[in-house]
Amino acid sequence: MPQDNLSEVLFKPSFKQPETSTLVKRSVPMTDSAHISLDGQNQPNWYRMMNKPLWAWRGVDLLEVEDVLARIAASGNERTSDHLLDTVVGYRSGNWIYEWATEGMRWQKAALDIAASDPDKAGDLWLKACNLFSIASYPHLRGDLLAQQVELLADRAYREAANYLPYQLKSLEFKVDGGTLTGFLHLPQAGNAPYPTVLMCGGLDNLQNDYYQLFRQYLAPKGIAMLCVDLPSIGFSSKWTLTEDTSLLHRQVLNQLNQVAWIDDQRVVALGVRFGANVAVRLGYLETRRLRGVACVGAIVHEMFVNREIQRLMPAMYRDIIASRLKMDSTSDNSLYIELGRYSLKTQGLLGRRCPVPMCAVSFEKDVISPISESKLISTSTNDGKLINVASTPLVSNLNRGLEQLTAWIEQKLC
Repeated sequence: MPQDNLSEVLFKPSFKQPETSTLVKRSVPMTDSAHISLDGQNQPNWYRMMNKPLWAWRGVDLLEVEDVLARIAASGNERTSDHLLDTVVGYRSGNWIYEWATEGMRWQKAALDIAASDPDKAGDLWLKACNLFSIASYPHLRGDLLAQQVELLADRAYREAANYLPYQLKSLEFKVDGGTLTGFLHLPQAGNAPYPTVLMCGGLDNLQNDYYQLFRQYLAPKGIAMLCVDLPSIGFSSKWTLTEDTSLLHRQVLNQLNQVAWIDDQRVVALGVRFGANVAVRLGYLETRRLRGVACVGAIVHEMFVNREIQRLMPAMYRDIIASRLKMDSTSDNSLYIELGRYSLKTQGLLGRRCPVPMCAVSFEKDVISPISESKLISTSTNDGKLINVASTPLVSNLNRGLEQLTAWIEQKLC
């Protein structure tokens, strides 16, 4: 099907689809405005967190961001919550998904128009479209039908970009409990197959294509491949429910890497971001012979699961994400607190016990969700641990320095 017609098939005028902020039904007290380094700004008049620094890091123009947000804020259409600007009902002007998807379609058309004359430029434009479609579907809550449709556009744009950009993208299928799981393998230009590989364990609010910049800027220049696998309950793993065995899918994928010709299965590091660090660290304890190392960024492995104060400080959207992933769409915060206690790797008897696999943790200053004690717990639970501290401001430049240090550590372990 032609790319420019896909949006017409996916999106038809509808005002009956449930609006994103209503999908998780809980009685939640309002939280104060807060800034969380990796997750963005929680503002009182928006349901979604504004992660402008990382959106810019991924390649989105901040002037374009402000323009889209202005269109959403100015809308006079019906909202589910009058005080929350991004709760316009239906796929129409002012709706979060509509406005971001419309912006993505603009770059999609530009990519199609220039593909024949300037392939390199077309690749970058497809990436722009992909990033905007990803923001449109954010925070990717289960049951958000409009978001699921725009995720298809993000996936298609990402695959199209790979046809023009200087890297190879392989769509791999793995046999796991309950069916077949799709993962994206990114191959660098440098070096020869089989490549040392990072197994990417992403967060609960990100799609596989959100990590392209990490591969392009840090891993690819070192000749390191990146295999992305979604966490249970999101993206290509949406049919699986997230349980306390968070590494269930990634562990089965890891055990099949010896069947992938492009991957050197003897040189693999698991890299976890946010909740994905829970997966990566778990793999470090359960699959010691298959990993050269475990790397974590803003890890969520213990404190958030057992600390009521940290859970109280979490923005409503982030709590909704977690509740959605656990299929607790109608629940109290107390019930959520009890359920989350089972996800602590310390409570499970793993963290704190000596791990034979080297582990490195990147900690961010003033991180409400992942205090420095999380990263210290990880780095001190192995004889070969490393802690990297990142100052909160300026975030992007400090993040880049932190990722450079982390990449150097990963490269050392993969040698």
